[in-house]
Amino acid sequence: MTVPLKTNFSVKQCFPLFIFILLIGCQKPEPQPIPEQVQKQSQQDETVDLTLLCKNLEKNMLAINAERTTFALEQINQDLKLCLPLSTLAEQQHLLKLSNQMYDSFLSVDRTASQQVAFEAYAFDLSQHPTIQQHHFEQLNLRDQYLLKHKGQAYIELYDRGKGQINYRRSPEYLARIFAPYMPPAEQVFIENLASQNMLPVFSDQILIIEPHEIVSRALFWEDYLNQYPKSSYRKDAEYLLQMYTLFLFKGMSDSPVSDTYLDQYAIQSSSLDEIEKLAQVKNSHLAVQANKFLQFLQLSEQQRLKEIPVQLSPKEQQSMSEKQLALKQLDEYLGLQNLSLSNPRDCFSDAVCL
Repeated sequence: MTVPLKTNFSVKQCFPLFIFILLIGCQKPEPQPIPEQVQKQSQQDETVDLTLLCKNLEKNMLAINAERTTFALEQINQDLKLCLPLSTLAEQQHLLKLSNQMYDSFLSVDRTASQQVAFEAYAFDLSQHPTIQQHHFEQLNLRDQYLLKHKGQAYIELYDRGKGQINYRRSPEYLARIFAPYMPPAEQVFIENLASQNMLPVFSDQILIIEPHEIVSRALFWEDYLNQYPKSSYRKDAEYLLQMYTLFLFKGMSDSPVSDTYLDQYAIQSSSLDEIEKLAQVKNSHLAVQANKFLQFLQLSEQQRLKEIPVQLSPKEQQSMSEKQLALKQLDEYLGLQNLSLSNPRDCFSDAVCL
């Protein structure tokens, strides 16, 4: 009879082996690195796509016309945000000029005489009473109907220039948001601040809308800007803005003059005189020097002015010039003011750059 062999095998002895096998089976494999060649290929594809997008940007901007939609504008604006950080200042300014042309083309409307009358009436009522119900919308040019329905999109808005001149414009916020963040500090500061200043009209029908306090604030800003950024590409425009706000401060406009006679301090608008007196206390400012001279001018009698401020007058001017006109000419000479046109060299009161 065969006797079975006796073994010393037990579960307890094998338990460590089971645990070891279980750990090996549950362990997750380490992720394999992406082959370097694939990574490089992906980066190259992205670079090629962005290069192509920016290369086609100018062509796409020039293709915008009065038949395109706001969606097309918004797409280009998104592309600009991608391309502007990769561009030089010269390239950015070229794209900025193209954007001006693009919006001009987009917002142009070829109206008949009756459509023009209908648009002016409708747009005026809309700007004065935004919630008013209009019954003649169908009389408008189809492009006007489209633009009015999409007002507020792609930076499109109605703008009242005064004297019933209402039309579309690109909001000044456009350049401040789309272009300025990617430009050098001097250009960025210029665009962002002019955009803020021109969101609302500065004047209408030869009447200043902003108060003397705001005029002083803007004049001081442009004076400081010129000191801080003497090599700005917008230097000439900043100089023009400083000169215009200086004229607004000391002379006003034809239908909202600072004074009718300039005989003395009592002949000056009180709000203007208060701000000029405060300005005269500012340190290290040419504007403050002019403010002091303005106050001195008011102390001079007519005889003193004729003696101390000689002005060249033609025979015709000597015969026809009123006392106020003579006082203004003397004031110009005494303070070193320049008589500039509101549109010379360009319009600096409608957008974030001078147009």
